[in-house]
Amino acid sequence: MTKKAFQDYYPEHFSHCYGCGRLNEHGMQIKSYWDGEEAVCVHLPKAFHTGGAPGNVYGGLIASLIDCHSMGTAAAAKCRAENRELGNEPALRFVTASLHVNYLLPTPMGGPLEIRSRIKEIKGRKVIVESCFIAEGKVCATGEVVAVQIPEHMITVDGKK
Repeated sequence: MTKKAFQDYYPEHFSHCYGCGRLNEHGMQIKSYWDGEEAVCVHLPKAFHTGGAPGNVYGGLIASLIDCHSMGTAAAAKCRAENRELGNEPALRFVTASLHVNYLLPTPMGGPLEIRSRIKEIKGRKVIVESCFIAEGKVCATGEVVAVQIPEHMITVDGKK
C-alpha cells in the first residue's frame, strides 16, 4: 500500500511503542489501514515469535497485535467520526482500558497474519474495537478492546504538544 498507515500519523513522542511505534527499531512497527469499514493490519511473524507448541505463533504476540492495531483503529475511527484528518492537532491517542482475546485455533507460523477490525461503539472518549485474527484463511482468534482517549492535557512532552 502506498498510503500512510494510521501509525504514521502519530506524533514523534508517541511513536516508540513496541507494537506500533515506527521509531522503535526493535519493535514490530505494525501498520493499519482502512479497507472500507474495516481496519486491516498484516504482520509477518519472526521465527522467535513461536509459542509453546512448535510451529505455532506465541499467544502474547497475537494479543499484542490485536491491542496495538486496535489503538490505531480507535484513533482513526474517532477522527472519522469527528470529520477530521489523521495527523491534525491535537493528536488523538488512545490507551487500552480492556483487552479480551479468545484463542480459537492454533495459529501457524510461516505466513502473514491478518487482523481485521470493526468499530463496535464510539461514546465520548471510549471506542470499542472488535477484531478477527486470521492465518491461512482461518480465524484463529477474536478480540475485543476498549480504548480510551488520552486527555489533551496529557499529550505533551516537556510541556510541548
